[in-house]
Amino acid sequence: MVRGPKKHLKRVNAPSSWMLSKMGGCFAPKPSPGPHKGRESMPMALLLRNRLKYALTYKEVMSILMQRHVQVDGKVRTDKTFPVGFMDVLGIPKTDEFFRMLYDTKGRFKLHRITKEEASYKLCKVKRCQLGDKAVPYVGLHDSRTIRYPDPDVKVNDSVKVDIESGKITAIFKFDIGQLATIVGGRNAGRAGTIARLEKHKGSHDIAHLRDSAGNNFATRAENVFIIGNGKEAAISMPKGKGVKLSIVQEQAKRFGN
Repeated sequence: MVRGPKKHLKRVNAPSSWMLSKMGGCFAPKPSPGPHKGRESMPMALLLRNRLKYALTYKEVMSILMQRHVQVDGKVRTDKTFPVGFMDVLGIPKTDEFFRMLYDTKGRFKLHRITKEEASYKLCKVKRCQLGDKAVPYVGLHDSRTIRYPDPDVKVNDSVKVDIESGKITAIFKFDIGQLATIVGGRNAGRAGTIARLEKHKGSHDIAHLRDSAGNNFATRAENVFIIGNGKEAAISMPKGKGVKLSIVQEQAKRFGN
Protein backbone atom coordinates (compact mmCIF):
# COMPACT_ATOMS: atom_id res chain seq x y z
CA MET A 1 0.00 0.00 0.00
CA VAL A 2 1.30 3.47 -0.89
CA ARG A 3 2.38 5.84 1.84
CA GLY A 4 1.95 9.56 2.34
CA PRO A 5 -0.52 12.12 0.98
CA LYS A 6 -1.98 11.89 -2.51
CA LYS A 7 -0.11 13.91 -5.10
CA HIS A 8 -2.73 13.75 -7.83
CA LEU A 9 -6.30 14.98 -8.36
CA LYS A 10 -8.86 13.54 -10.78
CA ARG A 11 -10.48 16.20 -12.94
CA VAL A 12 -14.04 15.19 -12.03
CA ASN A 13 -13.17 15.69 -8.34
CA ALA A 14 -11.76 19.20 -8.84
CA PRO A 15 -13.85 22.03 -7.29
CA SER A 16 -16.56 23.42 -9.57
CA SER A 17 -15.24 26.94 -8.82
CA TRP A 18 -12.25 26.12 -11.08
CA MET A 19 -14.60 25.71 -14.08
CA LEU A 20 -12.63 22.87 -15.69
CA SER A 21 -14.14 21.03 -18.66
CA LYS A 22 -15.11 17.47 -17.74
CA MET A 23 -13.72 15.98 -20.95
CA GLY A 24 -10.50 18.03 -20.98
CA GLY A 25 -8.32 15.22 -19.63
CA CYS A 26 -8.09 12.69 -16.80
CA PHE A 27 -6.29 14.75 -14.15
CA ALA A 28 -6.19 18.31 -12.79
CA PRO A 29 -3.32 20.13 -11.05
CA LYS A 30 -3.47 19.50 -7.29
CA PRO A 31 -2.73 22.65 -5.25
CA SER A 32 0.46 22.51 -3.19
CA PRO A 33 0.25 22.77 0.60
CA GLY A 34 0.22 26.49 1.32
CA PRO A 35 -1.62 29.43 2.85
CA HIS A 36 -5.07 28.30 1.64
CA LYS A 37 -6.99 25.03 1.70
CA GLY A 38 -6.95 23.03 -1.52
CA ARG A 39 -10.65 23.45 -2.25
CA GLU A 40 -10.67 27.14 -1.28
CA SER A 41 -7.90 28.10 -3.71
CA MET A 42 -6.82 27.67 -7.32
CA PRO A 43 -3.44 26.40 -8.56
CA MET A 44 -1.21 28.92 -10.32
CA ALA A 45 -1.10 26.83 -13.51
CA LEU A 46 -4.86 27.16 -14.08
CA LEU A 47 -4.77 30.93 -13.52
CA LEU A 48 -2.06 31.52 -16.13
CA ARG A 49 -3.35 28.97 -18.64
CA ASN A 50 -7.14 28.84 -18.33
CA ARG A 51 -8.01 32.31 -17.00
CA LEU A 52 -5.38 34.84 -18.12
CA LYS A 53 -4.48 32.87 -21.30
CA TYR A 54 -0.79 33.74 -20.94
CA ALA A 55 0.11 30.11 -21.68
CA LEU A 56 -1.33 27.42 -23.93
CA THR A 57 0.24 24.45 -22.17
CA TYR A 58 1.45 23.35 -18.73
CA LYS A 59 5.05 23.55 -19.99
CA GLU A 60 4.62 27.20 -21.01
CA VAL A 61 3.29 27.95 -17.52
CA MET A 62 6.49 26.55 -16.00
CA SER A 63 8.61 28.66 -18.38
CA ILE A 64 6.80 31.85 -17.31
CA LEU A 65 7.11 31.05 -13.61
CA MET A 66 10.79 30.07 -13.80
CA GLN A 67 11.55 33.48 -15.30
CA ARG A 68 10.19 34.90 -12.00
CA HIS A 69 7.55 37.04 -13.71
CA VAL A 70 4.65 36.23 -11.35
CA GLN A 71 4.14 37.51 -7.81
CA VAL A 72 1.51 36.61 -5.20
CA ASP A 73 1.11 39.18 -2.42
CA GLY A 74 4.36 40.84 -3.45
CA LYS A 75 6.48 37.66 -3.38
CA VAL A 76 7.78 35.86 -6.48
CA ARG A 77 6.27 32.37 -6.74
CA THR A 78 7.76 29.69 -9.02
CA ASP A 79 5.60 26.75 -7.88
CA LYS A 80 3.25 25.81 -10.74
CA THR A 81 0.61 24.56 -8.30
CA PHE A 82 0.95 27.31 -5.66
CA PRO A 83 -2.54 27.85 -4.13
CA VAL A 84 -3.92 31.32 -4.86
CA GLY A 85 -6.96 31.98 -2.66
CA PHE A 86 -9.60 34.59 -1.85
CA MET A 87 -8.28 38.19 -1.62
CA ASP A 88 -4.76 37.25 -2.81
CA VAL A 89 -3.12 39.82 -5.11
CA LEU A 90 -1.59 38.34 -8.28
CA GLY A 91 0.95 40.70 -9.85
CA ILE A 92 2.84 40.59 -13.16
CA PRO A 93 5.24 43.59 -12.97
CA LYS A 94 6.56 42.99 -16.53
CA THR A 95 3.16 43.88 -18.01
CA ASP A 96 2.16 46.18 -15.11
CA GLU A 97 -0.96 44.09 -14.43
CA PHE A 98 -2.46 43.32 -11.04
CA PHE A 99 -5.44 41.12 -10.14
CA ARG A 100 -7.34 40.34 -6.94
CA MET A 101 -8.78 36.86 -6.44
CA LEU A 102 -12.53 37.15 -5.76
CA TYR A 103 -15.71 35.14 -6.33
CA ASP A 104 -18.38 35.93 -8.93
CA THR A 105 -22.05 35.74 -7.88
CA LYS A 106 -22.18 32.05 -8.86
CA GLY A 107 -19.39 31.14 -6.43
CA ARG A 108 -16.67 30.72 -9.07
CA PHE A 109 -13.18 32.18 -8.77
CA LYS A 110 -12.67 35.42 -10.69
CA LEU A 111 -9.46 37.41 -11.24
CA HIS A 112 -10.56 41.02 -10.85
CA ARG A 113 -8.20 43.56 -12.45
CA ILE A 114 -7.05 46.29 -10.02
CA THR A 115 -4.71 49.28 -10.01
CA LYS A 116 -1.14 49.27 -8.71
CA GLU A 117 -2.22 51.42 -5.73
CA GLU A 118 -4.94 48.94 -4.74
CA ALA A 119 -2.51 46.04 -5.16
CA SER A 120 -0.48 47.36 -2.21
CA TYR A 121 -2.99 46.03 0.35
CA LYS A 122 -5.44 43.21 0.96
CA LEU A 123 -8.27 42.42 3.37
CA CYS A 124 -7.94 39.45 5.72
CA LYS A 125 -10.50 37.84 7.98
CA VAL A 126 -9.49 37.20 11.61
CA LYS A 127 -9.81 33.48 12.32
CA ARG A 128 -8.39 33.43 15.85
CA CYS A 129 -7.20 35.88 18.49
CA GLN A 130 -5.05 34.36 21.23
CA LEU A 131 -2.09 34.70 23.57
CA GLY A 132 1.10 32.96 22.46
CA ASP A 133 4.36 32.21 24.26
CA LYS A 134 5.25 34.64 27.04
CA ALA A 135 1.70 36.09 26.86
CA VAL A 136 2.30 37.72 23.45
CA PRO A 137 -1.10 38.50 21.86
CA TYR A 138 -1.50 37.57 18.21
CA VAL A 139 -4.15 37.12 15.54
CA GLY A 140 -4.33 34.37 12.91
CA LEU A 141 -5.75 35.49 9.54
CA HIS A 142 -7.57 33.53 6.83
CA ASP A 143 -4.47 33.44 4.59
CA SER A 144 -2.34 31.82 7.34
CA ARG A 145 -0.67 35.08 8.42
CA THR A 146 0.18 35.55 12.08
CA ILE A 147 0.40 39.15 13.30
CA ARG A 148 1.76 39.82 16.81
CA TYR A 149 0.68 42.67 19.07
CA PRO A 150 -2.47 43.61 17.10
CA ASP A 151 -4.82 46.45 18.03
CA PRO A 152 -6.86 45.35 21.11
CA ASP A 153 -10.06 46.19 19.16
CA VAL A 154 -9.44 43.33 16.71
CA LYS A 155 -11.76 40.37 17.40
CA VAL A 156 -12.56 37.06 15.70
CA ASN A 157 -14.65 37.46 12.47
CA ASP A 158 -13.51 41.08 12.02
CA SER A 159 -11.62 41.97 8.84
CA VAL A 160 -8.33 43.85 8.80
CA LYS A 161 -6.61 45.79 6.04
CA VAL A 162 -3.03 44.53 5.73
CA ASP A 163 -0.26 46.45 4.00
CA ILE A 164 1.43 43.80 1.83
CA GLU A 165 4.93 45.31 1.91
CA SER A 166 5.18 45.81 5.68
CA GLY A 167 2.69 43.14 6.83
CA LYS A 168 1.15 45.65 9.29
CA ILE A 169 -2.55 46.17 10.02
CA THR A 170 -3.64 49.62 8.79
CA ALA A 171 -7.44 49.48 9.32
CA ILE A 172 -10.11 47.39 11.07
CA PHE A 173 -13.59 46.52 9.80
CA LYS A 174 -15.82 45.22 12.61
CA PHE A 175 -18.19 42.28 12.23
CA ASP A 176 -21.44 44.04 13.07
CA ILE A 177 -24.91 44.99 11.81
CA GLY A 178 -24.83 47.59 9.02
CA GLN A 179 -21.41 46.56 7.69
CA LEU A 180 -20.81 45.68 4.03
CA ALA A 181 -19.85 42.03 3.55
CA THR A 182 -19.33 39.40 0.88
CA ILE A 183 -20.01 35.67 1.18
CA VAL A 184 -17.16 33.19 0.76
CA GLY A 185 -18.90 29.82 1.18
CA GLY A 186 -22.19 28.02 0.67
CA ARG A 187 -24.89 28.56 -1.95
CA ASN A 188 -24.61 32.36 -1.75
CA ALA A 189 -20.82 32.53 -2.30
CA GLY A 190 -19.86 35.69 -4.20
CA ARG A 191 -22.92 37.73 -3.21
CA ALA A 192 -22.40 41.02 -1.38
CA GLY A 193 -24.71 42.99 0.89
CA THR A 194 -25.20 44.79 4.17
CA ILE A 195 -25.67 42.77 7.35
CA ALA A 196 -29.29 43.27 8.47
CA ARG A 197 -29.34 41.05 11.56
CA LEU A 198 -27.43 38.28 13.30
CA GLU A 199 -28.96 35.20 14.93
CA LYS A 200 -27.14 33.24 17.64
CA HIS A 201 -27.89 29.53 17.95
CA LYS A 202 -26.29 27.74 20.88
CA GLY A 203 -24.78 24.42 19.91
CA SER A 204 -25.33 25.15 16.23
CA HIS A 205 -24.28 27.62 13.55
CA ASP A 206 -24.93 31.36 13.95
CA ILE A 207 -26.91 32.79 11.03
CA ALA A 208 -26.36 36.16 9.32
CA HIS A 209 -29.13 37.86 7.31
CA LEU A 210 -27.99 40.27 4.57
CA ARG A 211 -29.61 42.64 2.07
CA ASP A 212 -27.92 43.48 -1.23
CA SER A 213 -28.02 46.82 -3.06
CA ALA A 214 -30.98 45.62 -5.18
CA GLY A 215 -33.07 44.95 -2.06
CA ASN A 216 -32.81 41.14 -2.16
CA ASN A 217 -32.58 39.37 1.21
CA PHE A 218 -30.53 36.23 1.82
CA ALA A 219 -29.10 34.33 4.79
CA THR A 220 -25.97 32.26 5.40
CA ARG A 221 -23.83 30.92 8.22
CA ALA A 222 -21.92 33.62 10.09
CA GLU A 223 -18.58 31.92 9.36
CA ASN A 224 -19.17 32.43 5.61
CA VAL A 225 -19.40 36.23 6.01
CA PHE A 226 -16.33 38.31 5.09
CA ILE A 227 -16.51 42.03 5.99
CA ILE A 228 -15.21 44.23 3.13
CA GLY A 229 -16.06 47.76 4.30
CA ASN A 230 -17.60 50.13 6.81
CA GLY A 231 -21.22 51.05 6.13
CA LYS A 232 -21.96 50.87 2.40
CA GLU A 233 -18.44 51.82 1.28
CA ALA A 234 -16.23 48.91 0.17
CA ALA A 235 -12.50 49.05 0.93
CA ILE A 236 -11.73 47.19 -2.32
CA SER A 237 -13.04 47.53 -5.87
CA MET A 238 -15.74 44.98 -6.72
CA PRO A 239 -16.29 43.06 -9.99
CA LYS A 240 -19.02 44.03 -12.42
CA GLY A 241 -22.45 43.58 -10.82
CA LYS A 242 -21.23 44.59 -7.33
CA GLY A 243 -22.15 41.21 -5.85
CA VAL A 244 -25.84 41.33 -6.84
CA LYS A 245 -27.05 37.91 -7.99
CA LEU A 246 -29.51 38.00 -10.90
CA SER A 247 -32.40 35.58 -11.34
CA ILE A 248 -32.52 33.38 -14.45
CA VAL A 249 -35.09 35.71 -16.04
CA GLN A 250 -32.97 38.80 -15.29
CA GLU A 251 -29.87 37.10 -16.70
CA GLN A 252 -31.72 36.20 -19.88
CA ALA A 253 -33.02 39.74 -20.30
CA LYS A 254 -29.56 41.16 -19.77
CA ARG A 255 -27.96 38.76 -22.23
CA PHE A 256 -30.53 39.01 -25.04
CA GLY A 257 -31.88 42.48 -24.30
CA ASN A 258 -35.53 41.36 -24.06
